[in-house]
Amino acid sequence: MKILAMTMAAMAATAACGADYVDSCDNIGTVKLKGYIGKRLDMMIDKHVCGTDIDYITAVFQEKTETKGWWQTEFWGKFMHSAVPYQKYTGDAALKAKIDHGIDVLLSTQEPSGYIGNYPDELRCGEGWDVWGMKYTMMGLMHYYDLTGSEKALAACRRVCDYVIAELGPGGRRGRELWQTGNWSGFASSSILEPVMWLYRRTKDGKYLDFAKFLVKGMEEPAEGPRLIDLALKGISVADRNGHGNSPETNGGYVMKHNRWKAYEMMSCYQGMLELYEVTGRKELLAAAIATGEDIVKEEINLAGGCASSEAWFHGARKQHVAHEHPQETCVTTTWMRFCEKLLALTGDPKWADELERTFYNAYLAAMHPSGAEFEAYTPLSGSRWHGMHHCFMHTDCCTSNGPRGFLCFLKEFFRVMADCAVFNYYSSAVVSGVHPGTGKKIAFDMYSIYPRQDYVRIVSHTEGVGAFPLKLRIPGWAAAPSVKLNGQAIEGVKAGAYFTLAHEWKLGDIVEIRFGMPVVAHRIDNWVAFTRGPVLLARDSRFADGDMMEPYRRGSVADGQKMSSFSPVRTPSDDIWMAFSAVLPIGSHTDNPEARNESQVYFCDFATAGSEWKRGNYYRTWFPVLIGPADK
Repeated sequence: MKILAMTMAAMAATAACGADYVDSCDNIGTVKLKGYIGKRLDMMIDKHVCGTDIDYITAVFQEKTETKGWWQTEFWGKFMHSAVPYQKYTGDAALKAKIDHGIDVLLSTQEPSGYIGNYPDELRCGEGWDVWGMKYTMMGLMHYYDLTGSEKALAACRRVCDYVIAELGPGGRRGRELWQTGNWSGFASSSILEPVMWLYRRTKDGKYLDFAKFLVKGMEEPAEGPRLIDLALKGISVADRNGHGNSPETNGGYVMKHNRWKAYEMMSCYQGMLELYEVTGRKELLAAAIATGEDIVKEEINLAGGCASSEAWFHGARKQHVAHEHPQETCVTTTWMRFCEKLLALTGDPKWADELERTFYNAYLAAMHPSGAEFEAYTPLSGSRWHGMHHCFMHTDCCTSNGPRGFLCFLKEFFRVMADCAVFNYYSSAVVSGVHPGTGKKIAFDMYSIYPRQDYVRIVSHTEGVGAFPLKLRIPGWAAAPSVKLNGQAIEGVKAGAYFTLAHEWKLGDIVEIRFGMPVVAHRIDNWVAFTRGPVLLARDSRFADGDMMEPYRRGSVADGQKMSSFSPVRTPSDDIWMAFSAVLPIGSHTDNPEARNESQVYFCDFATAGSEWKRGNYYRTWFPVLIGPADK
């Protein structure tokens, strides 16, 4: 297996620098974001997380009447996945009280069997999203345990898992295996593997590890099952995994029983496999996840770091220039960020940090309402922004519930103190701190930057008396001319797409300066062109009122990978646009006219705030047509 051999080699090359990462929220509170990004986070916590009506999203557990196979019981668990870390981040007492109240309501609904959900007994653990809902309930209970040490919550989580084992485990009462329940060839239900592993890691009870192994067996052995290991290691793209032992539906419906192309649920399964890998060391689990992640980058991720059409893989990277149905769902975006975060943690490979950054600054921030109060469901690369869906006859939806989890990925991996070094993965104005693992002394830095509006970062040491301790700086793969200075002295050996290590005995007031080099670059697909600057996708916006956005670029005027020297940063026209650029470009088709032959000045902004008025009259575009001639295809 050539793919397996290549992936194993990559694992061996990178594992050493990622071995000390911890996938938890233990470092929440050690990073305090400032500036524009900090403001976006604070608004989201205030208006969204703290603003959630906890009685509304827990009421569904008090009724056992769900007969349509819906997913109301996911909303509370998703809320807890972000509410608990953000309560640690802010120390907000009112949010803590809301979390406590939700737990009290939830625990009051647990049946003697251990079940927490809203399906009647005859419909449980079958079709629909019942197991999926229990997955998120388990996650929420364990987040509460991590916050408070509540043995009551942990015991309730154990009882939920014990119920699932009794119903769907080996010899279970329902007479079917877990992967045979739910939708998408078992992806949705099988993703319960992640909280099962969380539970094992908190209790060390071997029956949960045994159940986790049983779940993975169901994901790899049955011919018609998820097949998440062998198909990945054979190099089969995520969009092409149907027809290998299964008979997929072709009706194009939203919910399908057998298709294997559902993005969110597939990545959620790999998230659990990576948890099992950490415990067992079974290399195929990591290799399959890495191969899948690399395929997603190559075949699915667009220039905004988003992916999927109607939440399904479809070789979208090569189709991103044309309109497609329900593009880059926020649940997919958030789950992709979590997948990248986990791969970064396990491999230490900065390419996963690059991918997470691209998604964060584009698809993720674009999906968040300017107020922070909600997330849109689908965020097209060209069009307008709009409010999300109402799910299950409720005034919420999966994307609004899932959205805050994405910011956590950026926040958690922004700065890490590990056994042998400290690491900056991302850059923004922030105050960061940690504890030296050997001496117990404080490590702290103050970062000032308006990155990625500019390519300059200034880091000041507030660290003293810890001895020599390396600081690793991620240099993004797109960086054109990266440079690093320490106390005004340039340091050689800085390379794009790698970590740069400063081995230094830090003193109070030491200053690190980084410049990345951030040219605007053109990207061509067929006869269409788009532009990026560093990690940011650029867009034209109707608020600039600078002409027809579909005016074509002239034939032969722009090539793939071309650096565009005519783009210049300019003052933004309003506070709701983050960054703006003017560009003099060869657009227009009437080149037989001397006046029309001249180039035109137009304006671009960042994709995240393109269309940020969230109304149909405010529209934007990222891909633009290029004229073809009679000999062109």
